Amino acid sequence: MLSAADRSHSRRDTAALLVCAALSFVVLLTPEALGRAIASSLRNTVLAPLTALQSRAAEGRTSRVRFAAVTAQRDSAALAAQAMPVLEAENVRLRRLLGLGPRIALAHRTAEVLHQSQATDGRMLLLDIGEQDGAAPFQPVLAPEGLLGVVAEVSTGTATVMTWSHPDFRVSAYTAGGQVFGVVAPAGGGAAVEAGLEFRAASYRDTLALGTTVLSSGLGGVYPKGIPIGTVTGVAREQEGWERVYALRPAANPSAVAHVMVLTGAPAAALDAAFPSDSILAAVAADSARRAAAADSALRVRIADSVKAALRDSLQRAAAASAPAGAPAPAPSGPPVAAP
Repeated sequence: MLSAADRSHSRRDTAALLVCAALSFVVLLTPEALGRAIASSLRNTVLAPLTALQSRAAEGRTSRVRFAAVTAQRDSAALAAQAMPVLEAENVRLRRLLGLGPRIALAHRTAEVLHQSQATDGRMLLLDIGEQDGAAPFQPVLAPEGLLGVVAEVSTGTATVMTWSHPDFRVSAYTAGGQVFGVVAPAGGGAAVEAGLEFRAASYRDTLALGTTVLSSGLGGVYPKGIPIGTVTGVAREQEGWERVYALRPAANPSAVAHVMVLTGAPAAALDAAFPSDSILAAVAADSARRAAAADSALRVRIADSVKAALRDSLQRAAAASAPAGAPAPAPSGPPVAAP
């Protein structure tokens, strides 16, 4: 049998239930705008402690997840850092064996894209860094996937970036492995709707396979060497015997980036002096010069042989024409030919 206190609590619970049901019925019958106002008032007054508790619980759960992720990243970085001295020593030794100079340490600064461009408006981007942050014109701008563009204008607090889809964009490039050199430019004269690049000035005799990676060559002193630009998707057009233009799929999408990296380190003069002096480029140039010299020498020898043969034939014809009738034909002046 229930006591008086238990009956009192039971009556209160029943009354609270009836009150809540009545309030719910009233809210269902009220207009939508009034219902929203009542719900907002309840959240800001009666339910405020519960809302704050829920927010604290969500923040705590998120903090624990982030802490676990940061801890895993820290452990991975520490494990990778243990092998860095060995890798650096091997890299220095191999670069010395190949005759390559030391890499230039390029300072950089991260920036946020203030103007999120659309798919048809990706020619220019606006960054939240300016002159006071070390930004200057002609500084390369990179996305995590590869080359995005170059700084065009800088003001106090902002910088304007010309992306690869701009009609004036150009970058000297080469294929991975250094077999083919050329120039990358926007497809279709820079129309943003094309959303593609072209690898131009490639020799007609050079054939690139689908999926070949195209990198910046470092020539010109603006873009460092080895930045991914795009991959070959096919032949865009060709001029018989002269040039073959390849279509590229860009590595970075200007309309999808939120944060970029601006290279504010070595000036253009330092890059121009460093990258073209690599022994690989020098070896390519020397090999091309040797092949041209060999081809020229072989051509000169063939021309000389042809002229000598023509002179011998002319002398023989003249001697045969001037000889009296019945006289034996003069012996050929060339080397004797063995009888079969």
